[in-house]
Formats: sequence, structure tokens, C-alpha cells
Amino acid sequence: MPRFDVNAARAQRLEALGRDWEFEIDGETYSLPTELPRQKAKALQALDDSDVEGLFTLLMGEDQYARFTTHEMSMQDVAAIITAYGSETGMGLGEGSASASS
Repeated sequence: MPRFDVNAARAQRLEALGRDWEFEIDGETYSLPTELPRQKAKALQALDDSDVEGLFTLLMGEDQYARFTTHEMSMQDVAAIITAYGSETGMGLGEGSASASS
């Protein structure tokens, strides 16, 4: 039986998705990772489902998140970002995260 090659699968995912998933708001581009190290995934699990700020800070990093917070956005905007990110990368971040206020 052939062995599953994790490195080959990772390379294939990154080739298909790219290293970062990007979105734009008000002419500024932001990026979120298409792959999460286990440590970040564990930190995400520790977040409360309503901690949108924690979610974006963890995924974007503090500097990018600080820039992101300067935009006037509705919760529907935030939910749309989370939904598109999850759909396009396979990251199931959960509905609870999208329904909280930031």
C-alpha cells in the first residue's frame, strides 16, 4: 500500500491556494494564512466563539490587524470575510465567530 506523502500534499495545497488568502477593503489589501501551524490552531480553539478581535489578530498579526481596524465595517462585512475565507481555504472557523461584534 502506498504511503501518504504529507509534504507532497502540502505542496499541492499551497500551489492551488497560494501561501496567503487575500481580501480588499477600501483599496487596502489584507492577507490571512491558507495553512495554520498547529500552535495557531490550538490558540484559535482557546478563543471564545464571539472573540472576533482575537480571531483576526491571531490570523493577521497585530500590525495588520491594527490597520484593519481603521476601516468602518458592519458585522455583515466581517461575516462575509469569515465565510469567504472558510469556503475558499477549507478553514472551518464556525458561525459563532461571524455573529459577534468587534
